[in-house]
Amino acid sequence: MPPRRQPTARQVRLGAELRRLREAAGLKATEAASLLGVNSVQVSQIESGVAGVSEERLRRLAGHYACADGELLAALSAMATDRTRGWWEEYRGVLPDPFLDLSELEHHAAFRWDVDFLHVPGLLQTESYARALFSYVNPEFSSDDIERWVEHRMQRRVVIERPHPVPYVAVIHESALRIRVGDRPRTRSQLVRIAEMSEADHVTVRVITFDLDHFGGAGSAMVYAGGPVPRLDTVLRDSPHATGFIDAEAQLAHFRTLFRRVESVALPPEHSRDFIHQLTKEL
Repeated sequence: MPPRRQPTARQVRLGAELRRLREAAGLKATEAASLLGVNSVQVSQIESGVAGVSEERLRRLAGHYACADGELLAALSAMATDRTRGWWEEYRGVLPDPFLDLSELEHHAAFRWDVDFLHVPGLLQTESYARALFSYVNPEFSSDDIERWVEHRMQRRVVIERPHPVPYVAVIHESALRIRVGDRPRTRSQLVRIAEMSEADHVTVRVITFDLDHFGGAGSAMVYAGGPVPRLDTVLRDSPHATGFIDAEAQLAHFRTLFRRVESVALPPEHSRDFIHQLTKEL
C-alpha cells in the first residue's frame, strides 16, 4: 500500500498496537520484515501508520507474535480494513486534524465519557453556546471561520442522536454550568438542552457541586472513548498548546480509575437533572 501523507489517529493507533505486539514477542522489526518479505523501512511505516496493512498480513504478523487474543485480533483486523470516509472528511484542511481525529474516534466508539469543569462538553453544546465559545477563544477568526467550527461541533452530536447512539456519560462540574459563556438566554437554553438530553436512555448526566468536601479532582477533565476491547480505549486531553491522544495501557487504567472516582462523588442522575432545572430557574 502506498505511504500516507498524514495518517489519522486511528491509523497511527493500529500501527502502534502492531508494534506493541511485536515488542511483547521480543522480535525486531527486521524479523517482522523477513516474515512479510519486505524491508524494515516498510515495517516501520506500517507501525507508524504511514503505510496500511492488509488483513492477511496483519493476521500473519499476529500469528508470528503469538497473539492469542481473538477479540483484539478481530478489532485490529476491522481497523485495517476500514475504508470509512465519514462526514468529518469535508473539514480536512479546514480544521486542525485533532478535531477530525476526535470525530472519527467518536464514530467508532463503543461508549463515550466526558469529565468537564470549565465548559459544557462538546456533545451537549447548543449552537449558540458553541458560537460564543469559539468567538471568545479565537477573536482573530472571521465569521466564516467560526461558522465552520460551529458546524463541525454540531455534526459531532450525531453519535448521541443517531438511530443507534453511543452510550454516553457526562460528569460536569457546577462551575461549567454556571459560567455564562454567552448571555443569560444562551445560558438558559444551554441548561435546558442538557436537561433534555439527560432524559434519553443512553445519556447519563451527573453534576459535581461546589459544596463537595475533600474534592481534588479539578484537573481530571477528559474525553474517554471506549474501543471494541478495553486495550483499544483512547483518552483525549487538551492542554493550552496541544491536544493529546493517550492509549498506553497503564495510562488508560489510570484514567478509568480517575473517572470512576470523579463519577462516584457526583450527584445521581435524577438529582443532577433537578439541580440543572434549579439553575435554569435562577437565570
